[in-house]
Amino acid sequence: MTLLRCLLVDDEPLALRLLASFVARVPVLALVGTCRNAQEALDVLAREPVDVLFLDIQMPGLTGVELVRLVRPEALVVFTTAYETFAVEGFALNALDYLVKPIAFDRFLQAVQRAQARRAAPAAAGASTSAADFLFVKVDAHTQRVPLRDIRYLEALRDYVRLHVGAPRPLLTLNSLRAFEERLPAADFVRVHKSFIVALSHITSFHKGRLYLGDAVVPVGEAYAKAFQAAIAGRQML
Repeated sequence: MTLLRCLLVDDEPLALRLLASFVARVPVLALVGTCRNAQEALDVLAREPVDVLFLDIQMPGLTGVELVRLVRPEALVVFTTAYETFAVEGFALNALDYLVKPIAFDRFLQAVQRAQARRAAPAAAGASTSAADFLFVKVDAHTQRVPLRDIRYLEALRDYVRLHVGAPRPLLTLNSLRAFEERLPAADFVRVHKSFIVALSHITSFHKGRLYLGDAVVPVGEAYAKAFQAAIAGRQML
């Protein structure tokens, strides 16, 4: 297991304690330190390797956004703030994720999983076809190999999941959407609704809470809108 070294930066002691307690619950994270302001963070970044930077935006003196603009840290940046209005500015800096206070543990964990996927991406890019490139899915009375590149989106149907793939018809399997969410790479697939997971590479356009994947239309639920915005934050927008 590869550890992710993380640094927490927030001027609110309660927020720092909460994040530190979250870090302690995730075995893949190693806490480098906690900082009350951007200057302290600059000092730590200058002497310690950091993989993930959990950074508050509004702080006295140097703000989190100003810190990132100033040093362009090699660490993956996850902004934390009580104000959703800063999201666009944060994403413009290629932030990995954007967590709105009060931060729930499951949302924090989602950001960690995204960081793991991003760190693993360079190695995966140079690798040949492996078990990570496909899933084995039970369909009817047999088990079928499904390449991840063929999956456009997944749809929950009570106790079943329908996989919309490049086959003549969708594949129906007795399973849960949550099970697929845990196995699919977070860098390529994102849950956008309680009933839908989409492959980012198959999205042709999106507008006002709707994603278009060729001739298919998938809604974006309010509870999942931020996760979708975070997923596309690292993609080039012109």
